[in-house]
Amino acid sequence: MPQHTHVKAYSGMGTHFQRFNSVTHKYETIGSITKIGGPDKKRETQDATALDTVGGYRTFIGGLRDGGSIKLSMIFTRDTYELMNHDFESDVVQSYMITLPDEDRTTFEFSGLVTEIPLSVDEKIITADVTIKISGVVVIESGS
Repeated sequence: MPQHTHVKAYSGMGTHFQRFNSVTHKYETIGSITKIGGPDKKRETQDATALDTVGGYRTFIGGLRDGGSIKLSMIFTRDTYELMNHDFESDVVQSYMITLPDEDRTTFEFSGLVTEIPLSVDEKIITADVTIKISGVVVIESGS
């Protein structure tokens, strides 16, 4: 008889997006986030195929890694928009953290630059979508 593996799934409710405050030296939660996308990490490859490669297939070696980007959708509040706009206007790489609501309280810590902050206004809720380009490695840890 086949055995069934039980997979524990988690809702995104309770996820926190935080920004490091260099004055208090603590991460502070940025509220009103409705969706987080990323990190969409990528890795380059370098073609290492030689004329004497056997089998007729190209061979590759690993190249540089790219931490990708984080995309945030958030309900507009003036404070949050001004905070993210400050990061957009700054040339200083900022530290951020995503904390998941899983049993390990998994965190993704990264540094990045805000590269986009479009505002969307219509008859519905005013929103802002923020893109943060990750600079360097994404550190994944357990917060529990």
